[in-house]
Amino acid sequence: MEVTASSRHYVDRLFDPDPQKVLQGVIDMKNAVIGNNKQKANLIVLGAVPRLLYLLQQETSSTELKTECAVVLGSLAMGTENNVKSLLDCHIIPALLQGLLSPDLKFIEACLRCLRTIFTSPVTPEELLYTDATVIPHLMALLSRSRYTQEYICQIFSHCCKGPDHQTILFNHGAVQNIAHLLTSLSYKVRMQALKCFSVLAFENPQVSMTLVNVLVDGELLPQIFVKMLQRDKPIEMQLTSAKCLTYMCRAGAIRTDDNCIVLKTLPCLVRMCSKERLLEERVEGAETLAYLIEPDVELQRIASITDHLIAMLADYFKYPSSVSAITDIKRLDHDLKHAHELRQAAFKLYASLGANDEDIRKKIIETENMMDRIVTGLSESSVKVRLAAVRCLHSLSRSVQQLRTSFQDHAVWKPLMKVLQNAPDEILVVASSMLCNLLLEFSPSKEPILESGAVELLCGLTQSENPALRVNGIWALMNMAFQAEQKIKADILRSLSTEQLFRLLSDSDLNVLMKTLGLLRNLLSTRPHIDKIMSTHGKQIMQAVTLILEGEHNIEVKEQTLCILANIADGTTAKELIMTNDDILQKIKYYMGHSHIKLQLAAMFCISNLIWNEEEGSQERQDKLRDMGIVDILHKLSQSPDSNLCDKAKTALQQYLA
Repeated sequence: MEVTASSRHYVDRLFDPDPQKVLQGVIDMKNAVIGNNKQKANLIVLGAVPRLLYLLQQETSSTELKTECAVVLGSLAMGTENNVKSLLDCHIIPALLQGLLSPDLKFIEACLRCLRTIFTSPVTPEELLYTDATVIPHLMALLSRSRYTQEYICQIFSHCCKGPDHQTILFNHGAVQNIAHLLTSLSYKVRMQALKCFSVLAFENPQVSMTLVNVLVDGELLPQIFVKMLQRDKPIEMQLTSAKCLTYMCRAGAIRTDDNCIVLKTLPCLVRMCSKERLLEERVEGAETLAYLIEPDVELQRIASITDHLIAMLADYFKYPSSVSAITDIKRLDHDLKHAHELRQAAFKLYASLGANDEDIRKKIIETENMMDRIVTGLSESSVKVRLAAVRCLHSLSRSVQQLRTSFQDHAVWKPLMKVLQNAPDEILVVASSMLCNLLLEFSPSKEPILESGAVELLCGLTQSENPALRVNGIWALMNMAFQAEQKIKADILRSLSTEQLFRLLSDSDLNVLMKTLGLLRNLLSTRPHIDKIMSTHGKQIMQAVTLILEGEHNIEVKEQTLCILANIADGTTAKELIMTNDDILQKIKYYMGHSHIKLQLAAMFCISNLIWNEEEGSQERQDKLRDMGIVDILHKLSQSPDSNLCDKAKTALQQYLA
C-alpha cells in the first residue's frame, strides 16, 4: 500500500490543468520507471496507461508531450508479460499506429520503438499488425525516414511474419525491394534486422526465395551478400542468420544443394556453430538449422558427417554444462542449466537428419559413446520436444536392418517405445508408430516381445484415429506383424480389429490407408491352412469387400492388390469354392484378364492359375466351368502377348487344361 501511495502522485500530476506541469510529470515518471518493474506495475494498477494514451492522442497535446508519453508506455511494455497484457487491454496498438501518421519524426520513432517492444512480446497476437490493411504500406513508406525507423520496422516485420499468409502480404507490399538495400546500411542493427526479415520471409516459401536469388543490391546478388555475411570475421549472430537465409532458400528450391555457397560456405558455417566454444543458443540454432538443411539430401548428409568431427562434437551436447568448463558467470550457468534440454533436442534432431539415408553414418552415430542409452533416456524426458526429437532420431536409425538386429536388440529399445506410445501427443505418436512399423518387420528380434506386450490392441486403436497418418501407421504395423506370422497372431489381429473396422478402413478416403489395409489382408491370407481358416469364418465379408473395391473408382495399384488377394484366396483348399460359387467375381476376373493394363492382367492370371491347377481336388469341374465362361479362349489370346511374362503365364495355364 505504501509503495502504491508513493506512486500515486506520479499519476495525479498527469491530470494537472497546467500543460507544462503535465509534461514535467511525464518526464519524472519516465525516470522513475526505468529498470524498476515494481514501479511499472504500480503505475499500471493506478491507471496511468489510459491517461497516457489519452494525452498521446489529444490534438491539443504538444508533440514533446506526445513523444514523452510514447517513451513511458514503451518503458512500461519492457516490464513483465502482464504489463504488456494490460497495455493491450487498453488498446495501445491502434493508438500508436495512429501516431505514425504524425509529421514529427521523433514522435514516430518513439511510437515505433514502443510498438516494437509490444510486438516482440510472446503475449501479443501477430494478427494485430494485419487487421487494418493500410498499416503495412504505411510502414513500408516509413522505412526510408531514419535508421531507427528501419531498425524497428524490420524487427516488427520479422516478429509478426508467421506463416505463408503473412509472408504473402509483406511480399505483395514490396518487402523484398524495400528491405534489400538495408543490408548495406552503415548501422549494424539495421543490417541485422533486415537479415532477420529475409530469413522469416524465405522460410518454406518458394515464391519469396526464387525472387531473392535474383535481387541486386549495389550490383551484387543477394546470395553473394549473404555469403559475405557468413564469414568468420562477422559477428556470430550475423553468420547464423545469413546461414539461415541461404538454408531456407536452398530448401525452398531456389539454390541447388550442390551449389558452392551451400557446400563450401553455409554447411561449414553451421557446423562451426555446433562447437563447444559457442554459446548454448548458438549451438542449438546451428544444429537445428543444419538438421533442416541436410534433411532431404544424402550428399549433404555425407559431407556434414565428415566435417569437423561433427558426430563426436554433438555428443558434447549431452554433457552440458561439463564439469571442467570454467564457469565464471553464475547467471549464465543458471540460464544454461535451465535450457540444457534444448541442446539435447537439437542434437537428436541433427542425428536424425544425418542418419536418414546412409548406413555408414548410422553406424557411426550408434557407436558414439553411450548413444543408444542417451536416446533411450531421451524417450522418457519430461520435455515433449526432447521426447519427440529422441523418437525421430531412433526412427531414423531404425531404417537400418543391421541396427535393428543388433543395437536395438541389445538396448531393448522396444520397451521405452511402447511406453511412449501410451497417451502421447499426436506428433510423437506419428513418429513412434512409424518406428514401431520398422521394429515389427519379420527379421527384427524385437517383434516377439512387442507382440507379447499388447501391441495388437494398441495398433488396432490407432487405426480408429481421426489423424490419417496414425491410421496409416497403425495398419502398416499390423501388416508387417501379419507377414509370415503364426495362425494365432493373425487370429488376434482379426479379432482385435473387427470386420466392421476392416470395412471402414477399406473405404477410407486416404489412399495410403486403403493400400496398407489391402496389404494387411494379403498377409493375413497367406499359407493354405490360414487362408482356409480365415475364409471359413470371415469369407462372406471379405468377398464382399473385394467386390466393392473391384467395382469402385480406384487406381491400378489398388485393383492390382485386390486381385492379388483373390489369387491368395484361390490358393486355399476350401476357400477356392468361395470364388467358384460367386459368378459375379468370376466375371470380374475374366474382365481383368482382358484389361489394357498389364499389371491387372497378370494379377487376374494368378487367380485363374490357382483355380485350375491340376493336382488339386475338384480341378476338373473348375476347369470345365471356366472353359464354359470363355476363359480358355482368352488364355489362347494371351499366349500370343508381346509381354513375355504374360505370355509364359498363359501358356502354363493352358498346359493345365492339356494335362
